[in-house]
Order: sequence, then structure tokens, then C-alpha cells
Amino acid sequence: MIKRTLGEIPAGCRRRLLAHYGHGVETWLDAAPGLLAEAAERWKLSLGDYFDAGHASVVATATDLDGRPLLLKAWVDAGRYRREVAALRLWAAGPTAEVLAAGDDLSVAALELVGGRPGGAGGPPGETQVVAAAIQGLHMLARRSTRLDGFPWLARYLQGEVVPRIQWRAHAFDAGVWRSLVDGALPALADLEEDPSRTAVLHADLYRENVLFDQQAQPHLIDPLPIVGDTAFDWAFWAVYYDLGHGTEGRLVAASRTSRIPIPVLAPWCRLLALDGLLFYLETDDPRAPRMAEVLSNLSASTSRSGT
Repeated sequence: MIKRTLGEIPAGCRRRLLAHYGHGVETWLDAAPGLLAEAAERWKLSLGDYFDAGHASVVATATDLDGRPLLLKAWVDAGRYRREVAALRLWAAGPTAEVLAAGDDLSVAALELVGGRPGGAGGPPGETQVVAAAIQGLHMLARRSTRLDGFPWLARYLQGEVVPRIQWRAHAFDAGVWRSLVDGALPALADLEEDPSRTAVLHADLYRENVLFDQQAQPHLIDPLPIVGDTAFDWAFWAVYYDLGHGTEGRLVAASRTSRIPIPVLAPWCRLLALDGLLFYLETDDPRAPRMAEVLSNLSASTSRSGT
């Protein structure tokens, strides 16, 4: 029996999307089940159930007429849908999730279900090296492409959003015991310089939950926030955020060895991201603030010892 309706989206999903987009998204949230149902009808899919994850979309499992499992994903933001689908198609020969169908009018896509189940399968023992190789593969594919239209640029994002919010938060909020740490990290903002030879379409959201493993323990990078810029940004993001507070130095070393970008070049990018994260956590009273402060402190101490 084909199931093509799911009913209301999960309460947790609704709560996260409201927190991310504000109450103006309520009409879309009410319409989301119908968008998924229309996509299922169009592509002859049987819906399974919601997968309650993510902060920018509604996701559900489904199967096609051959019984192949897949994911249906509906985006709130049509622009984000277009950029994400475009990036996944750009990287189609690499370690990502395959786009099986896309409905531009719905902002819904059918995607490969990595590992045969939501959240993927288990990872390999040498996860750090395997994921580093996947990131490098993605960058190599992206650098071969000239299709950069439609993606935002990292330089504009940094100068228009990241640096101004760091400077504002650094003075607007009480950093308490971490004041000297924050003040000491601020000069890193002036150390950033993109290398045009490393320009590529970046993933830019390399949290652990966005790296899934298939049944052969191979990684697939999903849910990108694609942006064009220096690959050092992706490597630094992965080093800092992939498993916050655990294995940062090992990932930084793996990033440098795999990408051949020296640690002294990657380090300012890491400090920028850690500083931005710490100030955000302080503003929002996030319990991860002490962990991020420790990451920033360790990065600052280790790079100081190495003379950077």
C-alpha cells in the first residue's frame, strides 16, 4: 500500500524551525506536509515517516516503486534549496548524497538515503583520516568546476557578517573570565588572507551530523551551506566544530597533511571560527561556551608556541 500523507510535522521540528526562522514561517510549516505529499505523488513514492532532525528543513523517509529507500527534504528557504541542490549536483561524482529528483516549484528534493537508514551507518575506526580524504575529494571536484554562479562568496560573508558581529559582541557582552582570551584572539581577524589558488565551492557546515557513513563505512557529506572561497575555511570549520572540544589538534594536523595547507596558515581561520563561536555561545547562554573557550585557548597557546 502506497502511503503519501504524513500529517503534521513533529513538534521538535516545528520548534527548531520557528527558532531559526521566526514566527513568519508558521504558514509554511502548516503547508509542509502537503509539499511532501505532492512530491511523493509526482515521483510515485511511498512515504515512510518524518525524520526529526535539522534546523532549516523538514525531512521524511520514503521508498520508490522499486523499494529503494530515500529521503524527501523540504526547505523553508527556496534560495537555500537551490544552492544546496546545485552544490550536491556539482559534487555528484564525489562523497555526497545523490540528488534523485528535485522540484524547484516545491523546494523539495528526493535524496539518497546514505547507509540505508536516517543518520547513516557506523563510521570506521580511522574516522579522522577517512573524513579528511572525503573533504579533500570534495574540494578537488569543486576546483575543477567553473560553475560558481548562484553561490555566495566567502569574502563578502566574512566582511559583511562574521567580522562585524565578532567586533560587536566582543564589546557588547561580558566575557567574564574569558575577557583576556577574547581580547587576545581579536587580532586574528587581521591575519586572514584568502589564497585564490585554493578557491572552490565549500561545504561550509562540516559538523559531525553532516557527515554520514554508508554500509561500507565510506563518508558522504550532506546538508552543505555552499559558499565560494578559500578551502582553508572548510578545514578550519571541520577542525573546530566536527567534535567540539575533542580531537581538535588531531583534525588540524590531518587537515594540514591532507590539504598541504600549513598549520600556521590554517590556525588564524581556526581562531576566527572559535572566537565567533565563543561569543555566540556567551550571547545565548549556551552551555558549550566553556568547551569552546578551551578550544580557543588551546589553539592560541599551541600556535603561539609554534611562532604564529
